Amino acid sequence: MCLFLVSIISCKQEKTANYKKVKDKTLVVKVQEYYTRHLDSCVSILKEINTVDAISEKIKKYKSARREFKLIEPILAFADKENYKSLNSPNLLRVDEEDATNIKIRSPFGFQVIEELLHENEVDVIALKDAINIAANRLKLIAANNTLYLKKYHVLWLLRDQIARIALVGITGFDSPVLEQSLIEAKINYETILFIVKTHKSEFSNTNLYATWVNELQTTQKELQKGDFTTFNRYDFIKNHAHKQLELLTKTAEDWKVEFPLTMAFNNNITSLFSKETFNVDFFNDYHQLENAMSEDKIALGRKLFNDKNLSKDGVMSCATCHIKDKAFTDGLATFPKQKRNTPTLPYAAYQQTFFHDGRAGSLEGQIVGVVENKNEFHTNLENLTETVKNDSAYTKSFTDLYGKVTDFNIRNAIANYIRSLGDFSSKFDKNINNKESTLTTSEINGFNLFMGKAKCATCHFPPVFNGTVPPNFTETEVESIGVPNIEETELDNDLGAYNIFKTEERKYFFKTSSVRNVSKTAPYMHNGVYETLEQVVDFYNKGGGQGLGHKVPNQTLPSDKLNLSEKEIEDLIAFIEALTDE
Repeated sequence: MCLFLVSIISCKQEKTANYKKVKDKTLVVKVQEYYTRHLDSCVSILKEINTVDAISEKIKKYKSARREFKLIEPILAFADKENYKSLNSPNLLRVDEEDATNIKIRSPFGFQVIEELLHENEVDVIALKDAINIAANRLKLIAANNTLYLKKYHVLWLLRDQIARIALVGITGFDSPVLEQSLIEAKINYETILFIVKTHKSEFSNTNLYATWVNELQTTQKELQKGDFTTFNRYDFIKNHAHKQLELLTKTAEDWKVEFPLTMAFNNNITSLFSKETFNVDFFNDYHQLENAMSEDKIALGRKLFNDKNLSKDGVMSCATCHIKDKAFTDGLATFPKQKRNTPTLPYAAYQQTFFHDGRAGSLEGQIVGVVENKNEFHTNLENLTETVKNDSAYTKSFTDLYGKVTDFNIRNAIANYIRSLGDFSSKFDKNINNKESTLTTSEINGFNLFMGKAKCATCHFPPVFNGTVPPNFTETEVESIGVPNIEETELDNDLGAYNIFKTEERKYFFKTSSVRNVSKTAPYMHNGVYETLEQVVDFYNKGGGQGLGHKVPNQTLPSDKLNLSEKEIEDLIAFIEALTDE
C-alpha cells in the first residue's frame, strides 16, 4: 500500500511530465471531463431533492442522482477510495479503533442513508435534508480536488477493480438495500467501463481485441436487463462475463505493453475471481519482506511446527490438537475444553485483515502469540518457545538455512506461512465456475444465486473467499452484530465480542465475519457453537437474527426483516454452501 501511495504521489509531482505524448494527455483529459461532468451533475441533482415536496418526486430525483454517482463510481472508487467508501457505505455506525486512546465513532452518511430515509414510513424531512447536504458537500469537496493522473496500468487497475466490484459486491444488493436496483446500477457502471475502453481505442495495436471488448461490454449490458433482482442468474454472469472481461484485461496489458510497478490484492494477470492464482497472498501479510517471503520449504517447516506438541508447556498440545485437518482445521466441538469460543477454521485465513473471532489480532504472526501465551492453550511464552526450538538440532538447521537464525518471530512466521498455504479453491463450485467441469446441479446453482441475491448472504460473506474481507480492495475485514443466542437458545449470548478489546460500547456483541468455505466440515456453528446444522444456521438468518428471534441486540448490523425463504430455497442455499467444500 505504501509503494502504491508513493507511485500515486510521484505521479502528482511529475504532473504533465507523465504525459509527454499528446495522445496520452488527450485520453486523460477525456476521462477527466467525463468524470467532472457527471460529478457536478450528481451534486446538482442531489440538491434538487430538497426543492421538491412530494416523496415520490424526491425518490425520482434520488434515482437520478444515484445514476450519476454510479457513472463516476469506477473512477471515484479508484482515485479516492476513502471518500467513495463513505459515500457508498451501509447505514451503520462506523467505528474506527486505532488504539485505546484513538477511537472514533462516526455517523454514516451518503447514498444508502438517503435511500433508507426516503423509504421510512414517516420520512424525517429534517434528517433527510441534512443527509443530502452532507453528501452533496462531500461531493463538492471531491469536485474541487478531482484532477486525475492515470497511467496505462492505472487504467487497467481501475477497470479490473470495477469489474470485480460489480461481480462480487454490486450485484448482491450491498449498496441498494431498499430499492434493490443493483442490476440497473451495474449496467450504468458498464456505461463508464465502455466509455473508458472506447476512449483508449488508439492504445490498441490489436483492433480485434478492441472490437471484442466493445462487443462484450455491450452484451453484458443487455444481460443485466434479463430478470429482476431475485431471478437474475449471477452464476452465469460471473462465469461468462466477469471472467471473460478479466481475460480481456490480461490480453490488453500485453497489447498495451504495460509493466505493472507492483501487485495489490489481486494478481495483475488474473482471469478468474475464484482461483488460487487470483490473489497475491503477500498483500495480506504485514511481514512480507524478502526474508519472510513464503516458500515451499518454509511451509513444510511451518507444517512440522504446527503439529509439534513440544511447543506447549506440558508437551500435550499442538496447533493441530484443536485444528484438525479432516475437519477443515476445526475440532467438531462447540468449544474446546476451557476455551470460550468455537475453534475457527484455518483454510483461507490468509485472506483477511484481522484474526480471532473478535478481530483483536492484526496478523497471523500476532494471533500465534495469543495461542502461545494462553494458559489454556500452550501456556508458555515466546522466550521458552524459542529455546524449545533451538534445542532441536533439526529445527536449528532448518531455521539457519531458511531464515538465518531461530527467533520467536521466525517461528511464528513459519507457522503463519503454513496456514497461509491452506485453501486451494478446489471445491466443486470453483471447478465449475472456472469451466474445469460441468457438475453443479440446478439446486447448487440456484443456491449460489440465492446466496448472492435474495438471501443477502453475500452482503456480509463476500465472495470469492465468502468471508468479511471487502472486495475489491481487501483492506478491511468487517465485524458484525447478528444477535447469536446462548447455547440453550433462551436469550442473547453474553459474550460481548469485540467490545472486550477497547470497551467501545458500540462494539458490543460484534464478531468477525468468518468464511463459509468448507462449512460442511466445521459444525457446530457460530462463535459459541450454538447451532449443530446448517439448517439451523439458515433458519436463524431467515428469521432476522437475534432481533428477529425477539432478543434485544444493540446496533445489530443484520437486518431484522425476515428473508421469507421457502423450504426449497433453503435446501438450494445449503446445497450451494456444501459445494464450497475443498477436495
